[in-house]
Amino acid sequence: MSEPSLAELASGKAVTQLQRVILPRTGDPLKVRSLYVDEARDKRAKVADRSSATITAGSEVSFGTYFNAFPASYWRRWTVLDRVVLGMRVSGAGRIDVYRSKADGSIIHVTGTTTAGDDRSLELELDLAPFEDGGWYWFDLTADEDDLVLHDAAWCAAEPPAQDARLSIGICTFNRPTDCVAALAALTDDPVVDKLVSAVIVADQGTKKVRDAAGFAEAEAALGDRLSLVEQANLGGSGGFARTMHEMRIHTDATHHLLLDDDIQLEPDCVARAFAFARFAKKPMVVGGQMLTLQDRSVLHAMGEVVDREQFSWRPAPHTHYGHDFAHRNLRWAGMMHRRIDVDYAGWWMCLIPREAIEEIGYALPLFIKWDDAEFSIRAGKAGFPTVSLPGVAVWHLSWTDKDDTAGWQGYFHARNRLVAAALHSPYKRGRRLVRHLLRQDLRTLVMLQYGTSALHHRAYEDFLAGPDELFRSLPTALPEARKRQGDYPDGVVLASSSDLPRPAMGAIQAERFSRPPTTPLAIGRTFGAALLHNLLPLRAGSHVRPQMNVSAQDAQWFLLSRLDSATVGTADGRGVTFRRRKPKAFWRLLRESMVTHARLYREFPRMRKLYRTHAEQLTGPEAWEQAFQAGSRDPAPTA
Repeated sequence: MSEPSLAELASGKAVTQLQRVILPRTGDPLKVRSLYVDEARDKRAKVADRSSATITAGSEVSFGTYFNAFPASYWRRWTVLDRVVLGMRVSGAGRIDVYRSKADGSIIHVTGTTTAGDDRSLELELDLAPFEDGGWYWFDLTADEDDLVLHDAAWCAAEPPAQDARLSIGICTFNRPTDCVAALAALTDDPVVDKLVSAVIVADQGTKKVRDAAGFAEAEAALGDRLSLVEQANLGGSGGFARTMHEMRIHTDATHHLLLDDDIQLEPDCVARAFAFARFAKKPMVVGGQMLTLQDRSVLHAMGEVVDREQFSWRPAPHTHYGHDFAHRNLRWAGMMHRRIDVDYAGWWMCLIPREAIEEIGYALPLFIKWDDAEFSIRAGKAGFPTVSLPGVAVWHLSWTDKDDTAGWQGYFHARNRLVAAALHSPYKRGRRLVRHLLRQDLRTLVMLQYGTSALHHRAYEDFLAGPDELFRSLPTALPEARKRQGDYPDGVVLASSSDLPRPAMGAIQAERFSRPPTTPLAIGRTFGAALLHNLLPLRAGSHVRPQMNVSAQDAQWFLLSRLDSATVGTADGRGVTFRRRKPKAFWRLLRESMVTHARLYREFPRMRKLYRTHAEQLTGPEAWEQAFQAGSRDPAPTA
């Protein structure tokens, strides 16, 4: 059967709006415009507002872009819809063409029509059947001799959702009052999103209060009695988001709760899109937003992630492509972006959770930061609540390339919480390759002169082995204690610049030879053996005063640092350096501790696995969290 023509369709098919076609903001650079419109540099669409634009005579603009194409394969896989309606209002002369893609990125023309004259409303009902494995829908506009004006367009459902739904939003913030207020303002500035939001809960855990920030009074007035501002001690992301879940469950009738980080830039329609997807889902599910890079806004940093059960570590989901820049290769021509991906969890920079899931499986684990979002989705999945990472739904967030949160005090939470999550969810009695992988990481930090990080790892292992009762007890103090222990070693102290120290002893050519990596298993083994032997040798005279080398963050590899007695190493954000110095006594002491502790981890993991699983409900239940909130409301917020 041939595809229907736009001109042949009757009006009135669109019932429920799923995804608005949105235009770039005034002043957006070309890189950012690429997320909204695919256009020639010399024939750009003239944008009037967020919903309308003029395509000038002789120009063609495609809406096959990240924010405006329709991710049909995800709607086919996870929702009750079997078709979608593209509705639009246009005026002027030109052509409208609708395309779809396949999972391999190949493009198929679906239908098209010409239009001329006054305002005209068009609708096209499109089948979702061809999208089992992947693919998108989108449309192009072509203006010939006259201008063509798009007044508005949207992807819609031809039916209402089966059940009524109400949306609450939870924001966890710590000493970012300006960013938090900006997020609140974005919700109310968009009239469509403003109507959807029934409650907003802000868990303020900082010393710089949101209520004192410029613009808060206006945001508070716009939200009215929908806004609840809760102030408590710094219980980390898990404590802040758990508090918003608790307030939602106790004080609202919301059916869905959307978690948002405080340090994001929000495209408001993404809130409406995630909510619409959840309302049409076949079963209650977690709907995650993807991450665009705040530092380079046309770059999609994170598409979706999974947890490798073999060593219980997170990693990019199969067939994902991190760091894709739509300004260099837009969606229509990026074939690898068209395959549907499946994920294990959604990051809590933007994550919509159904009320049923919170009521059935509880709140976050008391982990402070790291692994709380991954563990929650894994737990939800076991209870029958799947997770999707939905393209076209995203926030701009600081990407991980601008920080190294595996080192320093954050390394403590990575190590401890990974073990906790593994104890709760690993299918293997002894964690399979988990302990071996942790040992390998420990050895790597030691030869990289990161003694502070290694010591924090050992503290993390000890705290894991202390059992589940310690998680809530240590929640308010875990951060300051980790920071304190980090500062006991030189790699835990950040200096403003390498220029504060004497010039390095090693010349550029010699430093270049040191930077060549081993490439074969034999060479890697010999290099690591040499690193161990190096710690039997005396220190070079003056190396703890004058660094041998200045090493940039991207060049700080184990095979380089393991050969040195000292080096300055740039921080991931480029704002400072650490002066790492070889300490043989500390190296051998920490190495012995590491071997003993990992042997104990391997030996006791089955017992800890059983113990944590026995206490799982108490760790995530409202009762224990209520006690933590009450204690937190009496204590000052520790500084980060």
